[in-house]
Amino acid sequence: MGGKFKSWKKRWFVFDRLKRNFCYYVDKHETKLKGLIYFQAIEEVYYDHLRSATKSPNPSLTFCVKTHDRLYYMVAPSPEAMRIWMDVIVTGAEGYTQFMS
Repeated sequence: MGGKFKSWKKRWFVFDRLKRNFCYYVDKHETKLKGLIYFQAIEEVYYDHLRSATKSPNPSLTFCVKTHDRLYYMVAPSPEAMRIWMDVIVTGAEGYTQFMS
């Protein structure tokens, strides 16, 4: 879901464990960055069991990535994809703590 305008849009995400972030683009062919989430900014990744994203195109596949500045609502294409995406984001964000001193 968009940050400024609360409408749903497809985005292409790129996860980078070395740079400790994941960024997103309008689509996989786009080279201009649309947004960026740093692992250290992630506070929580969770399934939207409260259904606060009721306007989601598929509430049962909606999950949230909470950062210091924003709450990102994301919809996966399948339950399996949602579990994988959430796991990758959580392990990336938790893995970030090993670099902190």
